[in-house]
Amino acid sequence: MTDDAENALLVAMKGVTKRFTGVVANEDVDFDVRPGEVHALLGENGAGKSTLMNILYGLYHPDEGTITIRGVAKNFSSPRDAIAAGIGMVHQHFMLIPSQKVWENMILGLDDIPAILPRNEIVRRITDLSEQYGLRVDPMANVWQLSIGEQQRVAILQMLFRKANILILDEPTAVLTPQEAERLFKTISQMTSEGHGVVFISHKLDEVMRITDRVTILRKGHVAGRVDTKSTSREQLAEMMMGERVPFSISKPAIEPGNRVLEAERITVLGDRGFPAVNRLTLDIREHEILGLAGVAGNGQQELCEALSGLRKLESGNVVLDGAAISGLAPRTFIDRGIRYIPADRKGTGLVPNMNVEENSILKKYWSHPVARGYLIDWKHVFEFARSLVSRYSVSTPSLYTPVRNLSGGNLQKLMLGRELSDSPRVVIAMHPTWGLDVSATRFVREQLLEERKNGAAVLLVSEDLDELLALSDRLAVICKGELMGIIGDPSAVTLETIGLMMAGTPVESIANNTGGLEQCG
Repeated sequence: MTDDAENALLVAMKGVTKRFTGVVANEDVDFDVRPGEVHALLGENGAGKSTLMNILYGLYHPDEGTITIRGVAKNFSSPRDAIAAGIGMVHQHFMLIPSQKVWENMILGLDDIPAILPRNEIVRRITDLSEQYGLRVDPMANVWQLSIGEQQRVAILQMLFRKANILILDEPTAVLTPQEAERLFKTISQMTSEGHGVVFISHKLDEVMRITDRVTILRKGHVAGRVDTKSTSREQLAEMMMGERVPFSISKPAIEPGNRVLEAERITVLGDRGFPAVNRLTLDIREHEILGLAGVAGNGQQELCEALSGLRKLESGNVVLDGAAISGLAPRTFIDRGIRYIPADRKGTGLVPNMNVEENSILKKYWSHPVARGYLIDWKHVFEFARSLVSRYSVSTPSLYTPVRNLSGGNLQKLMLGRELSDSPRVVIAMHPTWGLDVSATRFVREQLLEERKNGAAVLLVSEDLDELLALSDRLAVICKGELMGIIGDPSAVTLETIGLMMAGTPVESIANNTGGLEQCG
């Protein structure tokens, strides 16, 4: 590349190498972004995508290689330097301060904020951006009170608030509804038309094919290929990512559902703000069944899952397992009786980041035989259990003693999934189980849920990926503002428009011509 051509680039990374203990995350990687383009960065989980972008954003320092911004060499010592250079990044695991409010998070790291914070002006700007881009959040809310989907909106707004002209989006649509994703795509299109450059990291290959101009593929830390989007296909991209052909379809054998296993009987659950997040909701899940739950993020899904897994108390109603009420019992009792919860928040709720793989593998077992022997833990047994779990679920880790904070998102998910499914659960509550996973890992997780269905488990699948819900669900429930809009008895018999109406708050009984697949919720 000539000097003039390089100077015309927004970003040019050359020969970037980054090593961690026992792992080479990036090796001799070249990557660039042109003005006015969306450049996709693809690769399986652990391929080095997030590491490369963390280097560009100043979170990591490269061991080798150079970075230039608009032809000027840069050496970022922190994200503050990257922000000053016009780089904004929305991470897959959000870099927000849970104890602070939304508006306070919005100004973190900025240099041009006066000593006396103009809170009203900041809140007004956030509100204007929220309305403009359809990313509605409460500026005065504490971040810890927000759902994962709402936190994603805050992270995107934070980038827009800073007026970055080089935008790094790491799985930005993973927890967005189709309507929200459409708004984001319009925002991206508007920004690129103004000369901004966007790095788009996603495992949704249909999105990549639709909105990107170029694609760079990483595999095991190396560049495996670069292509113009218009000259490739999602099948070719998947093959370059994985090194082999990957089938996209998945088989779901027909199985007759069995008895009711888990029931929610007119339950009301309060959210963290003290108001009902789930309101008089009734549903049941049966043996050999996956019940999907669709809804816009922040409509009570998390509170419902926490109530059904014993982590949040009921305000009223009952949770019933195999005919026996279990409301009010300790979370450990829910676990002992076979209820397993796969939360959306891998690092904050599902796993303990500073504990190692071995320790995280027994978080639901450390008090029971054979892990526990009296008051002591049998670490020899734990080692063998963790080793078999890592092998069976293909968790890529340098060792069993590696802190899980050092693992990629996909490997975190596979570790958590393996732990929860390792002992024939009676009920599986899975919330966004494939969020941010690559094609192969997504297929693996879905196959594991179908295997639990085959083995007789009752599975509640909460997802904002309607394609995933339609592919896996035997029945589909739709929630809005904590209330059940209805249950679709045959998901294949209804349109996405019908589901969208229910997600927006239209009860099933109000939708015309809803016969042949819709149930009314009692």
